[in-house]
Amino acid sequence: MSTIIYPSPIFGPVHSRRLGLSLGINLMPNDGKICTFDCVYCECGFNGTHRPRQRRPTREEVSSRLRETLERMRADGQCPDVLTFAGNGEPTAHPDFAAIIGDTLLLRDELAPSAKVSVLSNSTMLHKEEVRAALSRIDNNILKLDTVDIDYIRQVDRPTGAYDVERIIGWMEQFHGHVVVQTMFMTGSTHGFDVDNTGDAYVRPWIAALQRIRPREVMIYTIDRETPDHDLRKAPREVLDRICQEVEAAGIKCSASY
Repeated sequence: MSTIIYPSPIFGPVHSRRLGLSLGINLMPNDGKICTFDCVYCECGFNGTHRPRQRRPTREEVSSRLRETLERMRADGQCPDVLTFAGNGEPTAHPDFAAIIGDTLLLRDELAPSAKVSVLSNSTMLHKEEVRAALSRIDNNILKLDTVDIDYIRQVDRPTGAYDVERIIGWMEQFHGHVVVQTMFMTGSTHGFDVDNTGDAYVRPWIAALQRIRPREVMIYTIDRETPDHDLRKAPREVLDRICQEVEAAGIKCSASY
């Protein structure tokens, strides 16, 4: 099984399919994965397979390393398009997430003013007011919503704690459009469960939720790298294009990554 464990607290820059030249900020340990989801398609593998022994980076370590990296890139005449919080788990689960966002915005303004600040989140920490406030300050508040079907979520996204999809949608609505919804579409199966979420039974209720959320944009994508469950399959390009058209017919901007 091939998986990716990202360096911490800074990695890249890497070329993102959706965001451009991205300098990654990983708030999880350097040697493993900590996440509030245990997705069957995660490129970092399953939570239980890569249990870290190291601790999370501190707020001070993140700020220091980010400054060093941005100063070096600036001296080399290279500026990232985006500073992206991602990596080996859910970034908003870091206890100092809100303060780290504040530090990052100051460093961005000083050293890379044209760069956008993005957070890739699975939405599980939206019940925390300080997390929602921090996400409201950034450029790209990218929140996951793979489906509104709770059985699918339990089988595929596999939350490690309580998860109420209606509450998640309600928290997303409170951003009043300052949100990008990100959704994984795929086919295949996991332990006998059909993971194909590209049909009307999944897509129509999902679009109805999008109409409630009214996001700035929807990003849909499919499997790009090897997954820990090898019975998963990419959604075909033409299927993603069809779903994109349906989202746009509902009045919401949509892009697809293949």
